[in-house]
Amino acid sequence: MTFASQFRRGEGDERQIRSANGRLTVGVLTAAQALSMTGVSIVTLTTGLAGTYLAASPTLATAPLAAQFVATMCATFPAAMFMRKYGRRAGFTMGQIIGLLGALFSVYALMEQSFLLFLAAGAVLGVHNAFWGYYRFAAAEAADPAFKTRAISLVMAGGVLAGVGGPELAKHSRDVFEPVVFAGCYAAIAIMCAVNVLVLQFARLPGAPLVATQRTGRSWFELLKDPKFFAAVAAGMTGYGVMILVMAATPISMADCGLSFNDAAFVIQWHGLAMFAPSFFSGTLIQRWGAQRIIFAGLALNVVCMVTNMSGTNISNFWFGLVALGLGWNFMYVGATALLTEAYRAEERDTAQATNDTLVFACISVATFASGALQNTLGWMAVNAIIALPLVLALMAMLSLRRASLQTT
Repeated sequence: MTFASQFRRGEGDERQIRSANGRLTVGVLTAAQALSMTGVSIVTLTTGLAGTYLAASPTLATAPLAAQFVATMCATFPAAMFMRKYGRRAGFTMGQIIGLLGALFSVYALMEQSFLLFLAAGAVLGVHNAFWGYYRFAAAEAADPAFKTRAISLVMAGGVLAGVGGPELAKHSRDVFEPVVFAGCYAAIAIMCAVNVLVLQFARLPGAPLVATQRTGRSWFELLKDPKFFAAVAAGMTGYGVMILVMAATPISMADCGLSFNDAAFVIQWHGLAMFAPSFFSGTLIQRWGAQRIIFAGLALNVVCMVTNMSGTNISNFWFGLVALGLGWNFMYVGATALLTEAYRAEERDTAQATNDTLVFACISVATFASGALQNTLGWMAVNAIIALPLVLALMAMLSLRRASLQTT
């Protein structure tokens, strides 16, 4: 065997090892995503109802959830800078420790029946969310280029467990500390954060990032002038914002319509499945049809949700509408993430990812607070009618990108 053939063989072995390590990391991040999203599912189902009991006014019911997303928005850039300095593993571990403290703080706030403490606890959980929100990007970085879109979608598929397990866990833990309702739900989140700290240690994540990252490349303002980057951010903001606006109001609206907590848990459970189950194949769809077409499909599914929800308030309307909403979110958010990774250079990674997530969570924060206020003042029909505006704006951004792409070819 010649030296050249030995070298080529060694190079091939190195690629295989790198590929195996990447797939292991994607698997670990999928498990970590499943645990984190299960916590989000519990929070989404219970926070508005807990806020209704604690708040002085029903219009403030979703304020703790809004505080959580505002904190996520504010912590997104600091989280990115922390990981740039100390690495992904340290950042993800720190995020889970913060989540553990935030969940325990929530238990204490509910025990004390304090709305202000519950609001503050939501903000701590929001900081936690800012860190694990980068799992999908870490998966794309760990995977081979040909496996990148599937890696993103597979990590998002970890939410399937959240769709099934979150509502079930909420039902079985809500009365653990009876007569204090919902405190047990947050105790369950604390346990999942502790487990996540252990799970993340098995990921093959770099201990220290590239020194040059964030020092060169375009600024966030220059990135937003790029049609592809702008369209990806607009699609992500719309997909997530519309989903949160409707989903956060759903348990409250169902209660107003005389439906039970178990009915709401059933609808949210199916919504969660619709959000994450398509991730097993949406990456393949993106590889075949392109991210832009998948985003357009997500926009259409959100229109189906709006029409269904405005057609009636039977449990079947809530169920079908929320399933369409979940599918629309998956296609728009996974598609937007894949499109975003094509819109920046390696040296722009931290700025691009943090800019995207900051804007997405700014939109989510507004949608969350508006959800409770709209539901308790104007009602369920208004909640659904208002989503037409962001959907039209996202459609315009995608059509603008398509025109720009045609002009450059």
